[in-house]
Amino acid sequence: MKEFLLSCLLFFTFLLAGEAHNVTYDRRSLIINGERKLVISAAIHYPRSVPEMWPGLVWLAKEGGANAIETYVFWDGHEIAPDKYCFEGRWDLVKFVKIVRDAGLYLILRIGPYVAAEWNFGGVPAWLHYVPGTIFRTENEPFKYHMEKFTTYIVNMMKNEKFFASQGGHIILSQVENEYGTYEEEYGEEGRIYASWAAEMALRQNTGVPWIMCKQWDVPTNVINTCNGFYCDNFHPRHPNMPKLWTENWVGWFKTYGSIVPHRPVEDIAYSVARFIQKGGSLVNYYMYHGGTNFGRTSGGPFITTSYDYDAPVDEFGLPRLPKWGHLKELHKAVKLCENALLKNEQVTLGLGLLQEVDVYGYGSETCAAFIANMDDKDDKIVYFNGKSFHVPAWSVSILPDCTNVVFNTAKVVSQSSHVEMITSDLKPSGISPEKDLKWDVFTEKAGVWAEADGVQQGFVDHIDTTKDTTDYLWYTTRLHVNENEEFLRSGRKPMLLIESKGHAVHSFVNNVYHGSAAGTDIVPPFTLEIPISLKAGNNEIAILSMTVGLQTASAAFYEFAGAGLTSVKIDGFNNGTLDLSTSKWVYKIGVQGECLGLHKTNGLYNVNWESTTVAPKNQPLTWYKAVVDPPPGSDPVALDMVHMGKGLAWLNGELIGRYWTMKASALLKCDHECDYRGEYEPTKCSTGCGDSTQRWYHVPRSWFKPSGNILVVFEETGGDPSQVKFATRRLSGVCIHLPEEYPTIELYSTTKGTCGSFAIGDCHDPDTISLEEQACLNKNNCCVDITGETFNKNLCSGVVKSLAFEA
Repeated sequence: MKEFLLSCLLFFTFLLAGEAHNVTYDRRSLIINGERKLVISAAIHYPRSVPEMWPGLVWLAKEGGANAIETYVFWDGHEIAPDKYCFEGRWDLVKFVKIVRDAGLYLILRIGPYVAAEWNFGGVPAWLHYVPGTIFRTENEPFKYHMEKFTTYIVNMMKNEKFFASQGGHIILSQVENEYGTYEEEYGEEGRIYASWAAEMALRQNTGVPWIMCKQWDVPTNVINTCNGFYCDNFHPRHPNMPKLWTENWVGWFKTYGSIVPHRPVEDIAYSVARFIQKGGSLVNYYMYHGGTNFGRTSGGPFITTSYDYDAPVDEFGLPRLPKWGHLKELHKAVKLCENALLKNEQVTLGLGLLQEVDVYGYGSETCAAFIANMDDKDDKIVYFNGKSFHVPAWSVSILPDCTNVVFNTAKVVSQSSHVEMITSDLKPSGISPEKDLKWDVFTEKAGVWAEADGVQQGFVDHIDTTKDTTDYLWYTTRLHVNENEEFLRSGRKPMLLIESKGHAVHSFVNNVYHGSAAGTDIVPPFTLEIPISLKAGNNEIAILSMTVGLQTASAAFYEFAGAGLTSVKIDGFNNGTLDLSTSKWVYKIGVQGECLGLHKTNGLYNVNWESTTVAPKNQPLTWYKAVVDPPPGSDPVALDMVHMGKGLAWLNGELIGRYWTMKASALLKCDHECDYRGEYEPTKCSTGCGDSTQRWYHVPRSWFKPSGNILVVFEETGGDPSQVKFATRRLSGVCIHLPEEYPTIELYSTTKGTCGSFAIGDCHDPDTISLEEQACLNKNNCCVDITGETFNKNLCSGVVKSLAFEA
């Protein structure tokens, strides 16, 4: 431990000294100052958390065994208008980079500036789409001009701070573009020219560190192409002098509204990393290590949830997800034991069976390391290597840093597990006695055009081209006259409103009365709505609120031209048949009234006459709710529980928490109550949440709260029950450990059944085992013990340890 701390101190002192670092590479690895490096990188996107969280997130990555942090640079958040830049708050890139430096970690800066990342428009500013003649990501002069200008701006910012390794800093790699090879053929020859230009433009920046391009098969000889995916052991860089780098190991998957919740087993993640290292890989980046939150309107897709948790080793709220975090930490320890042998010796592969093999580095030498893989996704195997037999579970890798002893197997999880709870509490009125009822201020909008129209046209306009993504909302309003002789007025049979839209969602109103909603999906944004409506004799108003739910990230080439909004509106049931309103005169209004009046801003709260009540109206569409509340007590992370609301937006003290939508996943989808890690992972495997809201909890950073007088504003589009809106704190309420009888060994025999938080005594149990650690931990706060007997830092656990599980 002392030697480790000393090395960290020396490394940190070296960084501060400002001495230039020479970063080169060959086919085996990156070479920093003449020394080969095995890089374990953790992806943390700075705007998906808040500055107050950054030091803790970086610390957790380092404590988990990472020696590098990776982040994208988010163009749209920084250049909010042409030549108008923002680098404050969550967008303070320099501050984030300094925190990484001060932790003694390398940085991989993926400038892009197109980033994908399930981010709105893939990170490209929406205003750029409306610069005349612009086409994204192809041989197009306006796009190339703005892309190079922003790239140069960021590079110069990093140079001014001396952040590049060539200046004595810690940025060891930079990336240009992102996964362009996936779509390059769709752009034709102009796509090939653009990709080549992007690489050359990056090299002209003269950063002094290598540039990478992920999933790019035609890189020039001086740019490294890298792999993204769930598995990259079979990846080979294009040129023989390039190292094998993995820029995105997808540790989970993102969520979309109405979908089930994906989970990737840690045994499979560890297997994928071990296989990659086994097959010559020397850099792996966990995407994501901390996923965070799509605050505001930053989520893309469309239909990506506000949560970007990603089932990452560090959860959305900044807490370690156990055992995922701990198991990967143990993997990193094992891999680091092999680093010298891995990077200084040639690889020898030996077959041990049909689906079993061992890769040996330094075979027969003093620095020998071996990785034994069982690629069978069903059966454990006994294999023989180096004069010994080894039991290797299915779909696993055993790591032998000395070619003799197994110190880690990817399928054997012996690190601690946790039981995490969301503890809800009622919203507490600010500054008054707790027995007083919470006061709500309420304002309800009129459906349709609420002020001077933004346009009138025969037929429909495109939603995105009209709003230019300044808001989610666009009103389409028209009028029709119903003759008193219409049969449905006498029979009581209701006409049917038929709406077709190319995305993303609509709410329908007839004569200011809400009638129904419909939405597309992330796979198929277009949709139809067919709903009975009530019409009256004489004039009627049809008002349709169209909504976007994040702009396209990139599902194909020319993604910026994927529009949204109405394509057809008809009413069936008239005496003469179906009335087609698609070519009628439509009046358009951008946004909703409360947005324009700034009801979500602390300085705009008095722009309307709110109605005060202690009983907020339920199931009322187009309604703004405001309450002044105290923060939940304590220091645990906070969320809003919105499960009893419908769809809308929420703010605290003027900060947009994000879109909320309690859309449920179908109960008919396949969810896995017991997850089998064996076999290749894909996002529908090991999913949960069938029949539940895809997202219930919405992260509200502690730093957004004041000690009292916090203004919570909710805009509800369709109707919900605001009295059921609650705060919730995320708490690690239980920690469970598997304790082997002899600490170095990892051959375990189960004495318990179940999972963390719900263990039962197993078939082989020693009644005295609980005494091993109960005096140290049981019923005590902030106590976690790993299998070496060392107590974890208190930041890794909170709450009370209620149960321990031991194996002997």
